[in-house]
Amino acid sequence: MVNQLVLAFLLSGLIAALAYWRGSLALSGAVTALLVGTVIFGFGGWVWGVLLALFFISSSLLSHYKEREKQAVAEEKFDKGHRRDWGQVLANGGAGAVVALLHGLFPSPLWLPLFLGTMATVTADTWATELGTLSKRPPRLITTGRVVPVGTSGGISAFGTAVSFTGGLLIGLTAGLLGQNNLVALTVIGGIGGLAGSLSDSFLGATVQQIYYCDICGKETEKKIHCGQPTRPLRGWRWMNNDIVNFLSSVLGGVTAVLVYTLIVT
Repeated sequence: MVNQLVLAFLLSGLIAALAYWRGSLALSGAVTALLVGTVIFGFGGWVWGVLLALFFISSSLLSHYKEREKQAVAEEKFDKGHRRDWGQVLANGGAGAVVALLHGLFPSPLWLPLFLGTMATVTADTWATELGTLSKRPPRLITTGRVVPVGTSGGISAFGTAVSFTGGLLIGLTAGLLGQNNLVALTVIGGIGGLAGSLSDSFLGATVQQIYYCDICGKETEKKIHCGQPTRPLRGWRWMNNDIVNFLSSVLGGVTAVLVYTLIVT
């Protein structure tokens, strides 16, 4: 176990350093990614580590895809940019790290689908955000079906939903190809878990996430400062920011994956 943790620390440090150098992680994000990666690689094993790396690498690449076209939406709507800080890293990898630790201390066949669901969710949600903002059709609010501007919390589109399902399928398929049993089952579990978690993220974003209103430009935003002036709370719970929404949705996606696993595998 000690040798595995040392190797996990070295590999995670290399990936975190490269991501910091490439501008995908802030310094706080790189340090947190080192810790999260060490726990997942060290206690979960190399397959779990590959799934984490697949999420991070694919998401980082997509964040730079057509970056200029997405920049206006990001600056207007999103509280944080593509350079992830410690909060974003924990939001995306924190639940997976806890599951990996439990897997190492208390082995159980249910930890794999739970981890698979968390990784499928953060992959699905990130893919949907990065590519869904490029959709030619405006999204609709998941709770009412009302057409909303691109980037609005809780907005979904057919294209973004398809992309999120694809991201989850990739995580499940990869787990199956890397030597785990039940290739088809794991692929389905990843797709359903990721989609469920991504839709949960949208639902939380439309209902309880804290959203602000800018009186200068008259637009909704996640930012506390917009157009150089403080914004005012519009809806949602004060403490429920986007990072907490991402974390909770990853847990919900993991739970969904476990339920699907018990139905089609056990």
